[in-house]
Amino acid sequence: MTIPFLKRSNAFCSITLFLFCFLTFYNASAQEISGQELLGKAIHYHDQKGNWDNFKGKLSVVMEMPNGNERISEISIDLTNQYFKLSTVKNDKTVEYVVNNGKSIFSLDGKKEFTEEEVKTFNLTEARAQFMQNYYTYLYGLPMKLKDPGTIINSAVERKNFLGKEYLVLKVKYEEGIGSDSWYFYFDPKTYALKIYQFYHDETKNDGEYIVLSGEEKFSGIKIPKVRVWYFNKDGSYLATDTLKKVNDL
Repeated sequence: MTIPFLKRSNAFCSITLFLFCFLTFYNASAQEISGQELLGKAIHYHDQKGNWDNFKGKLSVVMEMPNGNERISEISIDLTNQYFKLSTVKNDKTVEYVVNNGKSIFSLDGKKEFTEEEVKTFNLTEARAQFMQNYYTYLYGLPMKLKDPGTIINSAVERKNFLGKEYLVLKVKYEEGIGSDSWYFYFDPKTYALKIYQFYHDETKNDGEYIVLSGEEKFSGIKIPKVRVWYFNKDGSYLATDTLKKVNDL
């Protein structure tokens, strides 16, 4: 004699047990890898031979703004010799920032002396030159730059859906005096390629931006994201697009 309720109960228990195991595995799967392990796998994907520390190249980048304007920048980076140069056009003038072993040099349409108005208009200051050096070496050196001293890697890795796709998410903060923003890095869970990064000045205000990456430019054994599209966290509105047109030897 069979008891239908008992059969249904057994089946229900089996299904419940399966779902419990599946969800437990799903939720724990991101924690099977620590923050440092995820970073290591991501760096292995982007820079398998460890060439970033000796990077020496010239990047041609085009920025497209919402109003349709474009800005072309040439960025020279020589990490071994602590050399950086940015050449860009602003207000129909060519502005150059050079940081050579910590010393900043500027030029405006080739000239080295400027009026006070030109200094103000084109931000020809040592602070600006060093900011641009840090900005470009950081963004184009990710995720390798997350090994820099003062970087605080969260040990917990979150599995998160964002913009319709699933990612392994790494939270990063910085020691006092280095940086105050909170950063989140989104990696492909299969390849560990960096796909999105996001920062907040104050998470409670949902400020800051997120940057979606696509395509790759390979140079000196390094896989560098080719296109970066910037959006505001607050409302998802479009900010700008950076496209890496080419990378050449310096």
